[in-house]
Amino acid sequence: MAADNTSCVTEFILLGLTDQPGLQLPLFFLFLGFYTVTVVGNLGLVILIVLNSHLHTPMYLFLFNLSFIDFSYSSAIIPKMLVSFVSKKNIISYTGCMTQLFFFCFFVVSESFILSAMAYDRYVAICKPLMYTVTMSPQLCLFLLLGVYGMGVWGAIAHTGNILSLIFCADNLVNHYMCDILPLLELSCNSSYLNTLVVFTVVAVDIGIPIVTIFLSYVFVLSSIFHINSTEGRSKAFSTCSSHIIAVSLFFGSGTFAYLRPPSIIPLDQGKVCTLFYTIVVPMLNPLIYSLRNKDVKLAMKKTLGRITFS
Repeated sequence: MAADNTSCVTEFILLGLTDQPGLQLPLFFLFLGFYTVTVVGNLGLVILIVLNSHLHTPMYLFLFNLSFIDFSYSSAIIPKMLVSFVSKKNIISYTGCMTQLFFFCFFVVSESFILSAMAYDRYVAICKPLMYTVTMSPQLCLFLLLGVYGMGVWGAIAHTGNILSLIFCADNLVNHYMCDILPLLELSCNSSYLNTLVVFTVVAVDIGIPIVTIFLSYVFVLSSIFHINSTEGRSKAFSTCSSHIIAVSLFFGSGTFAYLRPPSIIPLDQGKVCTLFYTIVVPMLNPLIYSLRNKDVKLAMKKTLGRITFS
């Protein structure tokens, strides 16, 4: 039974992405393909960074954590989502639903802050290159990572605690492919303005602080780039930052659109489609974004494949 004795819901039914029977099997194979690419890409980057000493730098330490986070929250969502495509009822227990919500919030909030840490790293690398090794010390990197995961825990506790305070009566049909915040708020029979305010406040903090940090970092980065005299130097500096800018735009653009939009503009049915971008598409694309244009990662891949071939 639910944590609150007045709640009579012990399990939820996830309605999934669509109720069209003809789309279920094609969507199953499509998202299975997405998940396979996500797992191979992110775990591949993690292994490359571990095995290649020239990637043991602050930049790749943060990229290692980004790949770990992307793999983790995709794994918290997609396997259960795939079940909805091949079963008549995708049932999840109350405890399972709250657990999924907690880890989803933890990893998504952690991703927003790891992206801001990566922006700060690029700021130091381009604006203060001579001080980079001293500034981005192991102690500072550890401090930043503790902040990243600390904010993840805070966000997860705030959101999950907010949902745990709600009462769910007879209706247990969640209009989503996962246990997400807004569908559960809509389903509750006692959600109030205060519950909604908590959601938007926590989301605003989790999105606002990283966006401000990233924006200020790139203001200084762009200012430094425009002061570089050589065209080759400017091109190299832009190339260093472009992958991160693409990842940031995809993640925060889709996340802001999904959670900070007025419900009257985009109904919940369309809102769950928006969440596909930052929950499934972005974790799949990040390894491609950071590897296809990265010479160090390409070199590490060649070395690793060479060792495997000749071993």
